[in-house]
Amino acid sequence: MTERDRHSPEEAGGETLFTIEQLAGICARDGDWVRLRLTEGMLPAAPHGSGQVRFSAAALRRARRMAAIERDFDAVPELAALMADLLDELDRLRGRLRSHGLE
Repeated sequence: MTERDRHSPEEAGGETLFTIEQLAGICARDGDWVRLRLTEGMLPAAPHGSGQVRFSAAALRRARRMAAIERDFDAVPELAALMADLLDELDRLRGRLRSHGLE
């Protein structure tokens, strides 16, 4: 694996996928931070045929939100995950409002 391969996200089925190291780097965290949240079910992994863990763009957005909440509010991971769930739901509801011309 070249240095570029290690830092460049993969494309699979038209979707960009990120490794644990890439996700950690983008979130300014280490790989153990990502692994813990993955193990605890706070970050979803994308299906990938290589047998290695990959993350979608949605998981990247969630991880960045969680990292920011933990950092900015000194929140425990569980609280950051709950807040990320609520923010995701707000985004979904706002999208529905926009699609109906109500925002």
